[in-house]
Amino acid sequence: MTPPNRRTYLKAIGTVTVAGGLAGCSSNTDEGDVDDNQTTDNGNTSTDSDDPLTAVVPGTAPGFAPFEMNRDGELVGFDIDLLSAVAEEGGIELVEWNTFEFASLIPALRDNRIDVIAAGMTITEDRQQQVDFSDPYYSSNQSVLVQSGGEFQPESLSDLEGRAVGAQTGTTGEEVVSNQLIDQGIISEGQYEAFDNYVFAVEDLERGLIDAIVIDEPVAQTFVTDRDVEIAFVYETGEQFGFAVRQDDDELRAALNDGLAAVEESGQLEELTTKWFQQE
Repeated sequence: MTPPNRRTYLKAIGTVTVAGGLAGCSSNTDEGDVDDNQTTDNGNTSTDSDDPLTAVVPGTAPGFAPFEMNRDGELVGFDIDLLSAVAEEGGIELVEWNTFEFASLIPALRDNRIDVIAAGMTITEDRQQQVDFSDPYYSSNQSVLVQSGGEFQPESLSDLEGRAVGAQTGTTGEEVVSNQLIDQGIISEGQYEAFDNYVFAVEDLERGLIDAIVIDEPVAQTFVTDRDVEIAFVYETGEQFGFAVRQDDDELRAALNDGLAAVEESGQLEELTTKWFQQE
């Protein structure tokens, strides 16, 4: 049986919406702790909806600073602020955020447990076979993190030969490891360590359990600020981030694009970029 549309269910029970402000998700966990069970059982409800842009359920994966993280029991970050601003401009009413491991986000979207993904998700051909994306809102490359001041200082992917390399499951960093390292024979499958969350990967890197991590550049910069790690080099991928929606949710995708255009035109996008990435 196809799961009921959660957006319709939340609208029917009169859930309070939070469009136009920071949609904080109360949590007692530290930054990077996520809960795959922060979803509500919908029950058996009708899937008919007069207004598909009300009770929109956003989903994300904390531990990907500065895009999304838990700070002092609150869900914060660039994606959180941006989607809230986009929702206000696009006439979208958001309800409480749901958090998952990154690899569980697309299944949750397809199963109607959430309606939109805001999680620093790269637009790729493989993902476009499963979901639709909004217009891009951020561009990034991949960085290779190593211990600060350590003897191992690679300058290219080939320098990772024979080393233990980590990445987060389901990310483009993992794709780089698979396609550019394992498939090219630079490392073996046994030398790759997959993590549910980049926070755990960085902790293992600091302890010397792995030699390097492949990770999105802006997230790497955040870890450099807070942890005993450094960026060895940047691997250019030219990837772009977008909000993901179900493939049949054309109205929501259009509203997100309208909101993004308005946020960019008003200067809010630039303000949020400066706020979270400290760009001049």
